[in-house]
Amino acid sequence: MGNRRMMPYHWSWIGACSIGTSHLRAGVGCDDAGACVETHGPRGSVLIAVVSDGAGSAAHGSIGARIVVQNFCRRASAHFARPDGRTISDELVREWLDDIRDRIGDRAERVGASRRDFAATLVGCVVDSDGATIVHVGDGACVLRLAGVGVWEVPSWPTQGEYAATTFFVTDDPEPRITVRRVSGRIEEVALLTDGVERLALDFASSTAFAPFFESMFRALRKSSPGRQRRLSADLRAFLDGSAVTERTDDDKTLILARLAEGP
Repeated sequence: MGNRRMMPYHWSWIGACSIGTSHLRAGVGCDDAGACVETHGPRGSVLIAVVSDGAGSAAHGSIGARIVVQNFCRRASAHFARPDGRTISDELVREWLDDIRDRIGDRAERVGASRRDFAATLVGCVVDSDGATIVHVGDGACVLRLAGVGVWEVPSWPTQGEYAATTFFVTDDPEPRITVRRVSGRIEEVALLTDGVERLALDFASSTAFAPFFESMFRALRKSSPGRQRRLSADLRAFLDGSAVTERTDDDKTLILARLAEGP
């Protein structure tokens, strides 16, 4: 979870993945993946953040999650590297998803598995000076706050499948169920989370963000300089590993928090 380009930072961000206690008991690793990068587009700074949760029932779900995260960042970064890289259309999002599915298919073919064996969700958010585009497949959520506004918005709510405790995946056939949401305005703070954090961060009774959670999570980041905050990321990992969280969820957990520290 970092930045690959030498450029002035305008965003400060932290991120962490934590292995669920159920996975620790079973002796398996974390199926989640996440990344956050800041790049530069035709209209200034662009933040790209993405999280993915590999399906526990999928033999290679953790690899699927990494492929989703790596290639969402790659495609979004390449788009804004173009002189005309501005609007993210629904058609472009589908191109990105088709490319991710093709790469998963290539990996599956190499190991003699099916694409379904790499099932993973996607919550991606791209923020520029005009607003944010959220790309969502499955559960997890993106929560954000506009500059000068105290209300936390959840542009795309976690999606549940036909049966309880099921959801949708990038690898679903014949095509994934994609939600694309756009939020206009100056985005000041944004958080992405996988389903292991949902019960801490979201109020399912009112379908809203649980504001006290985000206010406490962003408190230290609001005092930070631009760029990735490694110490605070380590503190976030310790929090997700701690008993206050693991007593409420035994699932893998990934959380990314980013704040606009300087105007692009």
